[in-house]
Amino acid sequence: MASFNEIIHKNTIVLVDFSAEWCGPCQTLAPILKAVKVHFGDKLSVIKIDVDKNHVLAVNFKVQGVPTLILFKNGNQIWRQSGLLLRSDLIAIIDKQMD
Repeated sequence: MASFNEIIHKNTIVLVDFSAEWCGPCQTLAPILKAVKVHFGDKLSVIKIDVDKNHVLAVNFKVQGVPTLILFKNGNQIWRQSGLLLRSDLIAIIDKQMD
């Protein structure tokens, strides 16, 4: 299995979802992320990180609340937001970064 750093550097655009199983908004966000992945297909990778199982990674990225979404392009963080987003808003944000 590839490491987190390998994944965010290998793929052009990667959306990382820092979440937790006990988090209601995270569960609400899950089908939205699936729809966004379907919309972008191979142009976008979506990775879900459980903050309880990957505490060190969450601390390294200063995740203080879940869900926290971080968008990476060629390994660099280009956008970040905590909380729920509408599917259309998330698609618009990612579309801007595809250029």
